[in-house]
Amino acid sequence: MTQAVDVVVIGGGQAGLAAGYHLRRLGLDFLVLDVQAHPGGAWRHTWDSLHLFSPAAYSSLPGRLMPPQPGETHPDADHVVAYLTDYEQRYELPVVRSVRVEAVRRDGEYLRVETDSGTWRARSVISATGTWSRPFVPAVPGRTEFKGTQLHTVEYRRPADLTGQRVIVVGGGNSGAQIAADLVLDTDTDTDTDLTWVPLREPRYLADDIDGRALFDHATARRRALDEGRTDTGGVASLGDIVAVPPVREARDAGLLKAQPMFTRVTPTGVEWADGTHVDADSIIWCTGFRPALAHLAPLGLRGPRGHIPTAGTRALGEPRLHLLGYGDWTGPASATLIGVGRPARDAARQIAQLLR
Repeated sequence: MTQAVDVVVIGGGQAGLAAGYHLRRLGLDFLVLDVQAHPGGAWRHTWDSLHLFSPAAYSSLPGRLMPPQPGETHPDADHVVAYLTDYEQRYELPVVRSVRVEAVRRDGEYLRVETDSGTWRARSVISATGTWSRPFVPAVPGRTEFKGTQLHTVEYRRPADLTGQRVIVVGGGNSGAQIAADLVLDTDTDTDTDLTWVPLREPRYLADDIDGRALFDHATARRRALDEGRTDTGGVASLGDIVAVPPVREARDAGLLKAQPMFTRVTPTGVEWADGTHVDADSIIWCTGFRPALAHLAPLGLRGPRGHIPTAGTRALGEPRLHLLGYGDWTGPASATLIGVGRPARDAARQIAQLLR
């Protein structure tokens, strides 16, 4: 059976919920399709020690401040999941679970959204599937020959899972630094983890007083400058790669985060550098980022450079009925963050309302 609505939002994480909030305020007929069985998006699947970069008040979706977490300046992932669950219920957002969207196709004046649970015809679609489901691991020579365990950020949970192991953490962004710090600061086990930290380039720490709110302001200023034809400010990337959250600062200041240059190949027992230096390892954790989860949009033929779909704001240039939300700065300044997704979600909802009128 095929059902018809004004708008289908694909993805029920933070971006999808922000979109739903604004669509509801505009009185549009919409629904949110989410592949997961429970609210919370990717926050349900992070490592145990992950905390936000910012206090709760600066980590909120539109319309509802995140309450503080008792005993924590920067809330943990469980608190975020509870907040998103409450947000969804408070605004009675029509989220349908568990639904996997398989394809979006043009169908006359509609876009046809095909899923494993039926088909919907929508006059407009917001894709908000994020990146967590598409972990990226670089094609380093010898990677498939390694006889130990290989994990990506999405699979790491806690230091206890790697107790007594020789671990190589690859990646110098926030996830790489935080997981490396998590391992070297672990005091819950009797046997230490032997860590080698390998950023892809020399680590660049942001100033210790910079948090998520400051990053959002920098991203917004960059977008405003570009829109007005002024010089590119460089945005967040100009400040550094690693937010110095308390555990990262502690490990860095204690001299426990010693960065090694990128190795040239993986061997069956570890990794090797160009000069022949070799380090043995039991596990390698690839904190090497993600790619946007856009396979469901392939039938529309919109894919551009670097796997991105060219957009004007959130609107796809090749299909004005499609908006992309929450994938990064190319779909709105800091739109992959809790605090940053509200404005592009509002803009997308308003543009859709104008289109439908």
